[in-house]
Amino acid sequence: QVQLVESGGGLVQAGGSLRLSCAASGRTFSRHNMGWFRQAPGKEREFVAGIRWSGGSTLSTLYADFVKGRFTISRDNFKNTVYLQMNSLKPEDTAVYYCAATLHNMVIVSSVYDYWGQGTQVTVSS
Repeated sequence: QVQLVESGGGLVQAGGSLRLSCAASGRTFSRHNMGWFRQAPGKEREFVAGIRWSGGSTLSTLYADFVKGRFTISRDNFKNTVYLQMNSLKPEDTAVYYCAATLHNMVIVSSVYDYWGQGTQVTVSS
């Protein structure tokens, strides 16, 4: 069982930055692949970034095209936390951001995730 709690959302001007955190409970966190998704009003939930658990020394990360070069996902297995550093924010990044955990390897697919946080609101003003 994994419980997830997001934090770090808020209101920021276009071009600004935010760092989202997702704190996880559960002994098996380090073995879960983690993802960040977002959902804007009237839109479907969409994949933002994913990071696979590290059985060795190299982590595998994936990004949606619309955040490449602006967002960075990372994880700290000792702190049971995954992060999403968001830079050069745009008004279209406004959404509720969710972190999620899965043992499945297909981190871009929301249906494979077993655990979800409650979400944190990110609002980017123009």
